[in-house]
Amino acid sequence: MSAAFTASAPSPAGTSPVLQAQPLGPLWPTLDPFLFCAHHDDAYPAGDGAFAPAVPLEGRQIGSDFSRKDGWSMYHGDTVPGFPGHPHRGFETVTLVRKGLIDHADSLGAAARFGGGDVQWVTAGRGIQHSEMFPLLDASAPNPLELFQIWLNLPARSKMVEPHFTMLWNERIPRLVHHDADGRATTVTVVAGALPGAGAPLPPPPESWASQPEGDVAIWTLHLAPGARWTLPAAGGQGTRRMLYWFAGQGLQLGGAALPGHAAYEMVAAHDWELVNTGSTAVECLLLQGRPIGEPVAQYGPFVMNTQQEIMQAMMDYRRTQFGGWPWPESDPVHGPEPRRFARYPGQTVEELPTPAPAA
Repeated sequence: MSAAFTASAPSPAGTSPVLQAQPLGPLWPTLDPFLFCAHHDDAYPAGDGAFAPAVPLEGRQIGSDFSRKDGWSMYHGDTVPGFPGHPHRGFETVTLVRKGLIDHADSLGAAARFGGGDVQWVTAGRGIQHSEMFPLLDASAPNPLELFQIWLNLPARSKMVEPHFTMLWNERIPRLVHHDADGRATTVTVVAGALPGAGAPLPPPPESWASQPEGDVAIWTLHLAPGARWTLPAAGGQGTRRMLYWFAGQGLQLGGAALPGHAAYEMVAAHDWELVNTGSTAVECLLLQGRPIGEPVAQYGPFVMNTQQEIMQAMMDYRRTQFGGWPWPESDPVHGPEPRRFARYPGQTVEELPTPAPAA
């Protein structure tokens, strides 16, 4: 779809709601303080009883399969799809699972199986290894998986903090359900940031930019029923930037202007804007917002620091320490055949959640 933007109605004080529009490719464009946003939507087939696809894998570059052949990829998995053990330093990963289940394991000794609206938030800080595997538990039916993975930068003062592992369970995540004058519903799921009417936000990890009042970070998903109208309130922070990713649905107006198609739209954050679903199917969007950290970014793969010298140090530290080592017998641990949702935190504290997860 075209990413051109043309206004069809006046906006507050004559302001256009959209500053720029960019297409949604394999990796979605981001604004500081965000580094990376990926939308994985994989139509995995039935499993083979050992968590792998019950279909031939010929024609895939096993170990680095991003082909989306038949609607899904193996990624870096060689038996089970996913991302076996790999390191990070200097930023955070926020993983929102919309469908399916993910198995997490890390160098802190933490483990989890989560999905169906759950969110995992990991502060890599000075260094962590983790794996993210997508076990195909159902051997008699397809195993669809859909998730967002977002990388949120850390300011220089926090890049070498201790790693931190947090689970935000679907049942506890605040939501705003708004019915317009015609009774049509808009649901906003509030992973981070305050939204009037949604209840108190869950606390992000303590060293996160999202925990700093000046950060003004918000991570929301929006679901507008056909015909629904909802006013997105202005951001609270001066200098905050806001990106709206429209990725599902047929028609969307923003501030009285028809958006031309699915794209990443940087918005004017200082105004309220009315969103209207003009199509016959639900509209879905992801919103990422934050005040820029405004520091130099040096990145080499899974390491994000402020200078190239710090990147070299990260590589040397990883070779020397393995960021605490890998306490698992495999690089791609899978946590058994039961579709249970749980988290085992460092120190062995365990949370068990109802299975299956309520609808996200």
